[in-house]
Amino acid sequence: MRVEIWSDIACPWCYVGKARFEKALAAFPHRDGVEVVHRSFELDPGRAKDDVQPVLTMLTKKYGMSMAQAQAGEHNLREQAAAEGLAYRAEGRDHGSTFDMHRLIHFAKDQGRQSELLQAFYRANFAEERSVYVDADEYLVELAVEAGLDEQAARKVLADPDAYADAVRADEREAAELGANGVPFFVLDRKYGVSGAQPAEVFEKALAQAWGERPAPLQVVAGQDAEACGPDGCAVPQ
Repeated sequence: MRVEIWSDIACPWCYVGKARFEKALAAFPHRDGVEVVHRSFELDPGRAKDDVQPVLTMLTKKYGMSMAQAQAGEHNLREQAAAEGLAYRAEGRDHGSTFDMHRLIHFAKDQGRQSELLQAFYRANFAEERSVYVDADEYLVELAVEAGLDEQAARKVLADPDAYADAVRADEREAAELGANGVPFFVLDRKYGVSGAQPAEVFEKALAQAWGERPAPLQVVAGQDAEACGPDGCAVPQ
């Protein structure tokens, strides 16, 4: 069974939702039969790489909040994150473009290190003092190496603005086609969608339902000993 998760590194509920989903997945009896794929979704598509501002300023401008409302929301998110064992800085964080991070996440997928890099980005963005948007390339390379990726290969991806750009855009188009207008958005076997950072119990039920409705495995009842063709060629009767 495949679970696809559309998310953005700048999304605090994606950070919390990933932890809740992973808690449910860890308790799922068929965990080893579940493939998890992370998909790209930018909350602020088209934002210039050098357009960086404090999170609180962004919230007041984009959502029309007062500074007090924005700060209260960040404190609430810190409590929600702490309940999942996650560190969260409610003050002093920056907001900026996540496009290059998404490109690197696609590169990491090719290397089998996607989840590790995504978690490193989340931790850096929400828990560390250093900004992932200021002097971004150097910090992103450091995080890529921490996640087990080759330093020079990561630098090469960042240096080429076209590298994996089509993959990011394809994910975003697909999200729109599926009706996802916010993240996190979880799709189970292309049959069920779960929107938002739901409690672990909701994910547990969704996993069980999707698993139970999978097609039954094919049972081969005849033909195992008959002539057939395979990767090494065809058996020729003597």
